Amino acid sequence: MKLLVIGAGGREHALAWKLARSPRISRVFVAPGNAGTAREDGLVNVPITAPPELIDFAQKEGVAFTVVGPEAPLAEGVVDAFQAAGLKIFGPKQSAARLESSKEYAKSFMARYGIPTAQYAVFEAAAPAHAYLEEHRAPIVIKADGLAAGKGVVVAMSADEAHSAVDLMLTERRLGASGSRIVIEEYLDGEEASFIALCDGRHALPLATSQDHKRLLDGDCGPNTGGMGAYSPAPVVTPAVHAKAMREVIQPALSGMQREGTPYVGFLYAGLMISRDGTLRVLEFNCRMGDPETQPIIMRLKSDLVGMIEHALAGTLDRAEAEWDTRVALGVVLAAHGYPEAPRKGDAIRGLPAPQDDYHIFHAGTALNGADIVTNGGRVLCVTALGSNVRAARRRAYEIAEQVRFEGMQYRRDIGHRALSGGVR
Repeated sequence: MKLLVIGAGGREHALAWKLARSPRISRVFVAPGNAGTAREDGLVNVPITAPPELIDFAQKEGVAFTVVGPEAPLAEGVVDAFQAAGLKIFGPKQSAARLESSKEYAKSFMARYGIPTAQYAVFEAAAPAHAYLEEHRAPIVIKADGLAAGKGVVVAMSADEAHSAVDLMLTERRLGASGSRIVIEEYLDGEEASFIALCDGRHALPLATSQDHKRLLDGDCGPNTGGMGAYSPAPVVTPAVHAKAMREVIQPALSGMQREGTPYVGFLYAGLMISRDGTLRVLEFNCRMGDPETQPIIMRLKSDLVGMIEHALAGTLDRAEAEWDTRVALGVVLAAHGYPEAPRKGDAIRGLPAPQDDYHIFHAGTALNGADIVTNGGRVLCVTALGSNVRAARRRAYEIAEQVRFEGMQYRRDIGHRALSGGVR
């Protein structure tokens, strides 16, 4: 079979790499892909992004099914368009993808179906938002309603920071239409984890748990980013917490989407905040796998991802199982100069070692410039390694990361610190 993966980041590189390892697959097209997918055995980049062109390509090539990586095509209705053309595609339809594309919709949805989350209020004008902040003091969280490429959430630890975030979105309109409506919600304390499941509309197959590191600098300092590294499994997700997440979050979400006439098929990501006593609340829903969580999760997956997705498309996930490597996988993101505010492009990347059984370097913001691989985005690479425990996986990942060089390269040196320091704090 031939498959198509839509996207150009590290998540898409990891998904395409895993799909191509199935003995049933002859090749995986990646549209548009990056320098890593261009050089990966079994993968072929296709320089197109517009849905009509993607549909035409899938039909001409006889693509068995398509997997959507990023959120923007889902929000724009690429799944609806493919299905209207009679093509199989894995991802939620536009109506279901509102769980990510509208923070207001997601919060109201959670309220309707009793899914635990933070208290919140919605604003479209700055004055009432500022008044709300006077009553509900920092720390507090301000979120743009729409998609903002990872820049739409401000965790304000001071009143000044909170008011500035409101002005940036509602007065200065720095985020455009995405920030024309905002959600202000209570700050939740605890430890975050990423809980991702494959969904077929009725059934869910949970994937391995993981934990992301959002802040740019060691010790969880500095600005929020799209993610500076991740590891799997996440010790904070105990068996009891795992069962609670399925019972209180994933299954109610699937039932609620069915009741609203928008059955959810695709990857469903719940960002969880877990308190010391095991109470959990949902920070956000994403309608895709995480990035960089996908990279360590995929490194640990021993089952055939092709078969798992086929079950999801057929509505038979209740018959599917996922087998996991018992080792820990840990990924370290190598970011460009100036990330996250103004990442620089075009720096040549040197020292990339060939993959081995216990590590793989997944490309995200890279491109080919002649014979050179160069930076082409904020998060450039994710060095992902396996080890017998968190410490061993981390040591291996950093051994490999230190071989890679490009001008202005920055990365955290403490990925996995929460697992090593004993959890919630």
